[in-house]
Amino acid sequence: MRFGVLGPLAVWTPDGRPVRVPEVKVRALLAGLLIQAGRTVSADRLIEDLWGDRPPADAAAALRVKVSQLRRVLGDRELVAYRAPGYVLRAEPESVDAGLFESLLLRARRTGDLDARAALLREALGLWRGGAYAEFADEPFARAVVARLDEQRLVALEELAETRLALGEHGPLAAELADLVADHPLRERLRAVQMRALYRAGRQGEALAGYGDLRRRLADELGLDPGPELAALHQAILEQDPALEAPAARPRTNLPAPLTALVGRDEAVAEVRALLRANRLVTLTGPGGVGKTRLALAAASGWTAGAEVTPDAAQRFEGGVWLVELASLGAGAQVVEVAEAIAAVLGLRDDAAGCIMDRLPGVLAARPTLLVLDNCEHVVEQVATLAARLLRAAPGLRVLATGQESLRIEGEALWSVPPLGLEAAMELFTVRAGIEPDGDVAEICERLDGIPLALELAATRMRALTPRQLADRLDDRFRLLASGLRGAPARQRTLRAMIDWSWELLTEPERVVLRRLAVHADGCTLEAAEHVCAEPGLDVLGLLARLVDRSLVVRTTAGPRYRLLESVAAYCQERLREAGELDDVRLRHVHHYAALTAQLEPALRGPGQRDALARLDAEAANLRTALETAVRMNAADQALALVNNLAWYWVLRGRLGEARRALESALSMAPPGDPATARAGVWLAGFEMLAGRLVRPDSTLFEAIEDPWARARARWFAGFALFGYEDLSASHELVTTALAEFRRLGDDWGTAAALTLMGRYAAMRGDLTALRDSAERAQGLFRGIGDRWGELRATENLGTLAEITGDYGRAAALRLEVLAMAEELGLWSSVSEALSRLGRIAMLTGDHVRADDYHERARSLAVAQSNRPAEEFAELGLALSARRQGRLDEAERRLRAWLGWVEDVSGDPGAALILAELGFVAEQRGDAAGALDLHRQGLAVARKVGDPRAVALALEGLSGALALDGRPEQAGRLLGKAAALRESVGAPLPEGERGDVERITAAVRRAAGADALAAAMSAGATLPLETVISPEPQPGRRQPAG
Repeated sequence: MRFGVLGPLAVWTPDGRPVRVPEVKVRALLAGLLIQAGRTVSADRLIEDLWGDRPPADAAAALRVKVSQLRRVLGDRELVAYRAPGYVLRAEPESVDAGLFESLLLRARRTGDLDARAALLREALGLWRGGAYAEFADEPFARAVVARLDEQRLVALEELAETRLALGEHGPLAAELADLVADHPLRERLRAVQMRALYRAGRQGEALAGYGDLRRRLADELGLDPGPELAALHQAILEQDPALEAPAARPRTNLPAPLTALVGRDEAVAEVRALLRANRLVTLTGPGGVGKTRLALAAASGWTAGAEVTPDAAQRFEGGVWLVELASLGAGAQVVEVAEAIAAVLGLRDDAAGCIMDRLPGVLAARPTLLVLDNCEHVVEQVATLAARLLRAAPGLRVLATGQESLRIEGEALWSVPPLGLEAAMELFTVRAGIEPDGDVAEICERLDGIPLALELAATRMRALTPRQLADRLDDRFRLLASGLRGAPARQRTLRAMIDWSWELLTEPERVVLRRLAVHADGCTLEAAEHVCAEPGLDVLGLLARLVDRSLVVRTTAGPRYRLLESVAAYCQERLREAGELDDVRLRHVHHYAALTAQLEPALRGPGQRDALARLDAEAANLRTALETAVRMNAADQALALVNNLAWYWVLRGRLGEARRALESALSMAPPGDPATARAGVWLAGFEMLAGRLVRPDSTLFEAIEDPWARARARWFAGFALFGYEDLSASHELVTTALAEFRRLGDDWGTAAALTLMGRYAAMRGDLTALRDSAERAQGLFRGIGDRWGELRATENLGTLAEITGDYGRAAALRLEVLAMAEELGLWSSVSEALSRLGRIAMLTGDHVRADDYHERARSLAVAQSNRPAEEFAELGLALSARRQGRLDEAERRLRAWLGWVEDVSGDPGAALILAELGFVAEQRGDAAGALDLHRQGLAVARKVGDPRAVALALEGLSGALALDGRPEQAGRLLGKAAALRESVGAPLPEGERGDVERITAAVRRAAGADALAAAMSAGATLPLETVISPEPQPGRRQPAG
């Protein structure tokens, strides 16, 4: 809420709509609270403010009524709060126009910029809508604050008049002050401003008459004479003192006026200005075209009319703010030539006695001055020498330098100018090109690295091209961006000229390292740079450090890593080709990354798993580039080594599409019959199956793998990928064979991995003892090895066991462990699955709010990762929860949306559950026929799966449908058979899953009676399944003969 007291009392909503406050006492209460806004006003004080010396009988109760009425009007009970011994209005000072008025006055007095001061004072005075607290101005509680505000208003009017006089507005000011002086004829400060304005406007007589009027009034009314300052002004007017004339404005800067707005640099300008307040030398560094000059000019322009140099001391740069452009100096310029460039800008003559090097420090020491030394990179040593000397000699001097490297002298504060972020880059490009932003514009801005100069050059092409056409041509960017603005310096007219300027400043060894770095994609480590760029006598580390200093190589803190901007990399690739080194350096790149994957592949299954994943994540772009190069150059051995070493990494990261494309690429030129080719073939078949396409690997591929360790792991992976398809026997056979081989070889990792799958097979067939045994042994082995992924999988199996047996506390604890391990490794598909499984436990314990939260978080993560299986698992959880909360339409919608996908990809195990859930939805709606059909479909699928628990679920659903259809006796037998099946595998229905069975049992009991139900269940438990599910004769229905 906003409140107005500078005029009639007013209240506005945050969006500016007025709020009517009826009833005088309520308005008076609000006024009293606003006077003390943010501070407690005692109840006694408020009672006195509202009723004076005639309070009502129960004044405290009457006050509470008025407070209640005020709260209703404001619509926010917390705004007027009780705080002993009274009430407080919780309003920020600037939400009250009086508070905002005082804040604006303070800001105006602190600024040295006259225009800004005048604007702030006008804004403050514009808040007044009449007299302060107008309707309560005569009330005792308001008199003091009204008097104070009125005086502040008059002082603000005087300050505005003085500011306008300093700005040269004496003509209009002389006329405008007449009424104000007439209203306040005894204010000497106001008279002084009016007299100066009249004098400067050529109205000397009126100025003297005004002084005479004041002198008479003071004598007649107060017996006083005008003060000494006003008397001195009167005398100066009589003498026509030249000091009274408005001083001619002298230029104190040569900063050019910007022709276009600076985009995306508001925060940068503020940070650079803050650095200049705190430091006498600030250097802006960055690559060519990043906008160092434009940022420096914007930061310096804040001081051209005077500004704060330190937060607590306003000071003008009385010596001026001066731009010294150094690009025109040659790279071999002397220090004195830099000094001469500065002197020329300052207007210092070079024909006077004394060396310019000796005279310049004295000139700069006379008055505070800001020098902007632009484009120092080619004369950095000379600038450093001179800047150090000048800063020591002139305490009031500050220097803002720009260049591709720092000056490296004492007291220097560095600020690296970054490329524009994507949003700002798109804004700059679209403003300059006069188009709307879209995906093609985003691509252009990303490929041009957010470099403002490159974006400006590209924008000029929009007169002839569409954004899509421009993006498609950026591979030939130097020809495309070969013309720019005629008024720009030569080095900034084309993209090539911009980078040429930096290239020419490099030594030959620096050029060698820079061009060889260009074969890397998305940066590299120091080790990679040393391997790829090495040659005898070349200090790669030292040269790399120099290139970072020169802003041609970007060093990131993660790693650290070193990378080139895309335009610099494209330029350096051209230079690499010109040097005849391109193929050789690319092959070095391939060999380095093939060796790196060979080094990291074993670590993916041990205690170094997390670090290995992180390193491979960081090198993803280089690994893709290395593979593309190996295939293009027909280096089959290197290509196969890369894909075989990376395959398990791709599994862990869930990058199935990338894995298939890479394997297909490597196999396209691989020699047939080679062991490495066979391994890659198995990997490819496995990834196809993980992606939902059944591609059984040829058994001859396993025999072609000579290394027994690799062969056993290939069999295991094929079985792992086959798990979940309709026929589990093929998967089971491969894993069983692999397990025997692992045990013979003493491969603990392989043994644990195989046992984890064995546990999942056991769960599918309802063998809980085997599930527990396999999971515990696998967990122990994985922990011994230090493989957190394997430990996660084994722990999940134990969580499944706890859920089946109804130990929900243990299940939740185990799944929280799984979630922590998945997050630790960045395995986001496993994170989504763990969240869904936690959602299942919350649902089974009746906490549907938490269940829905877990499932929704899992679904969102899966969608973000394009992980359809994890998305389906989360959606199924949301459907299960919705049905249990009675939201049957939502449950059915979610279930049917996934049924076809599950049948195509997951096969029978997933379809059995969805059909059962759909059957329960139909039964709960009273649709017996629909429920019977769905549960019979579900039973058929469950029997194919062979899991007794899935069959039991289908029988329980079918029982409910039969009870609804008027066949309670058969329904009872089905309940008995379902319970017997669950008991047979040691998994009776836990308490959290008994809701459907209890509902159905109650329905059967109501229809048949308790004794008949017990008899039917007892009979059903012992009958064969075929007998139990066969239709029974229906009353009144003619059965077929025979």
